[in-house]
Amino acid sequence: MKNFNPADNIQDLQYFGEFGGVNPSISDSSTYTFLSAKTMFDTFEGNMEGCYLYSRHSSPSNLYLDKALAAMEGTETANVSASGMGAITPTLLQLCGSGDHIVSSRTIYGGTYAFLKNFTPRLGIKTTFVDITKLDVVEAAITAETKVLYCETVSNPLLEVADIAGLAKIAKRHNLKLVVDNTFSPLSVSPAKLGADIVIHSLTKYINGSSDTVGGVTCASQEFIDSLKNVNSGASMLLGPTMDSLRSASVMKNLRTLHIRMKQHSHNAMYLAERFEKDGLKTVYPGLKSHPSHELYLSMINHEYGFGGMMTLDVGTLEKANALMELMQAKNLGYLAVSLGFYKTLFSAPGTSTSSEIPMDEQIEMGLTDGLIRFSIGLDNDIERTYQMMKKCMMELNVLTSESILTE
Repeated sequence: MKNFNPADNIQDLQYFGEFGGVNPSISDSSTYTFLSAKTMFDTFEGNMEGCYLYSRHSSPSNLYLDKALAAMEGTETANVSASGMGAITPTLLQLCGSGDHIVSSRTIYGGTYAFLKNFTPRLGIKTTFVDITKLDVVEAAITAETKVLYCETVSNPLLEVADIAGLAKIAKRHNLKLVVDNTFSPLSVSPAKLGADIVIHSLTKYINGSSDTVGGVTCASQEFIDSLKNVNSGASMLLGPTMDSLRSASVMKNLRTLHIRMKQHSHNAMYLAERFEKDGLKTVYPGLKSHPSHELYLSMINHEYGFGGMMTLDVGTLEKANALMELMQAKNLGYLAVSLGFYKTLFSAPGTSTSSEIPMDEQIEMGLTDGLIRFSIGLDNDIERTYQMMKKCMMELNVLTSESILTE
């Protein structure tokens, strides 16, 4: 991994527009013409490189973005989709059928959890949810029917860190596919280089970065992506979660600044996490030495991009959490909103929002408390100013008091 730098791989790609533009031309067409019936037939059969059939299958704009994201993750190719769930669900359905089994991290995005817990059983696919940080527990959950290990590099919302290299060894030993959702840690972690078979992102978040587009991507081998897009049996082709060409072009432009943004997100989150931990708040951030997987994460990351922009604070109760978020929003410190990766800070109480699909007893079991606030730290220019303003809000609501702040 020493010579692999995801941002350099993105930078090294150059596409020329149809008329010499520095941005590739946008293919604003749903269908494409052929000069011969034979070429159309060969394209249907998947035997014609560079020919386009129908934009649900692929389009030039989407393939430009596919290539860039595959370069970023170090995989052979990729397939963009209309949403993060539009990448996750076809990927898992392509890998599993009736009678198959998945071992998944218990702390994952609520939509993924709901899909595995409530939807796939209708198709005869079962899932066992485990503490992904305990490799012995993961391996013990594997059965003869298991096909997939599924996790998030940094889990939503508890920020648990998966040992991807360790999981990859288990997957290889049992002939399983390791699927990793890397949405929280683009550039910082390169799961395919650590042994993951398939890497997924919600492009909606950091990669696009402006909270104006919903999108997803599956990065994998040419063989797997071809199977996803197969006109007769491909889950992406047949379920149709296609990304629009205009949106694809928009994400492509924003991808160019991802390395700059991730460095600033990480810098700001680290600054706030260190200060609030010092103030005595229960703070979870992978960059803190107090994080149980800090050393593991340190060994995994591409260091220049830092530990990411996601942080949690536990303020004790849901009432305090809600009051604090409303006050911070009123003070223009950010938005009370789901999602992440925006230029402004976003905050939410995940137990009643992004993880609300998880039953309350299971939330308690995994440590998802009422007072937990998940922060997606923004690109603030003066992070000390932000810290002082946030602390003032906390003191106004007695989340922090002068007595509770630890002295140096």
